[in-house]
Amino acid sequence: MRFVILLLLSMLGFCDASAQATVITWNTDLAGALQQAKATNKLVLAVFSGSDWCKPCIMLKQEVFDQAEFQRYAQQRFVLARFDFPRSKKNKLPAAQMKSNEEAAAQLNKEGSFPLVVLLSPEGKVLAKTGYRPGGAAAYDAYLTQLLAKK
Repeated sequence: MRFVILLLLSMLGFCDASAQATVITWNTDLAGALQQAKATNKLVLAVFSGSDWCKPCIMLKQEVFDQAEFQRYAQQRFVLARFDFPRSKKNKLPAAQMKSNEEAAAQLNKEGSFPLVVLLSPEGKVLAKTGYRPGGAAAYDAYLTQLLAKK
């Protein structure tokens, strides 16, 4: 009997681990993200962040984007794109990536807001803009759903 219980517990742990192992990919090119969105009929969720200097950016990543719950939510709905603007020399991006990030910012983040989350149609139309919100992944998922329901 003890063996059966241990076996069941280990299987539950394996199932839980595999459910949490959702891996999402972040695009680093706006045109590529839009092309993928058209092909998959999904929206684009574009994030502008300062990963090594912007506290709300870091909190948004840790509390929402790095969470399995958000990743499962996003995988069904969005093509993800991240445009990072680190300041530390050790985190410096390649020149081509910085150019791509700056081009995306010129289109979508003229104000220079950080963090900025932009929801786009597959055609590139801005549907909503938002930023960091406390409450974790579940609250953020619900907020994004609410934003999209208004569009």
